[in-house]
Amino acid sequence: MLRGKWLDRTQPQTLYSATILLYLNAGLALLSSVLAGGAGYIGLVLIAGEVAGGWGIANEKKWGFWVAAVVAVLMLAFTILTIWLVGAANLISLLFDLALVALLFHPQSTAYRRTWFR
Repeated sequence: MLRGKWLDRTQPQTLYSATILLYLNAGLALLSSVLAGGAGYIGLVLIAGEVAGGWGIANEKKWGFWVAAVVAVLMLAFTILTIWLVGAANLISLLFDLALVALLFHPQSTAYRRTWFR
């Protein structure tokens, strides 16, 4: 069992919100994949990355922030690529992905990460 906290209310609002959004995205992606009949390996890796990144951020780990950042940028890229190739306008996914990237790279988040993350 993982020791540590799943959320840290003492962090800036941007990181706290990003952590919640990571867990929410992972839960919705898992639900979506179950309803669609499977996520595939890449989908499962991204879901696990969102959960690991959220847990790492909550426990002030540098690796957690970078896992979350890579997964957030990949999810945004996949969403934009899907919209561009398929033409399916999944605007809610696009908004969630944009919000997550903006929260992670907000100046308040990066300043806190530089100071407190180990």
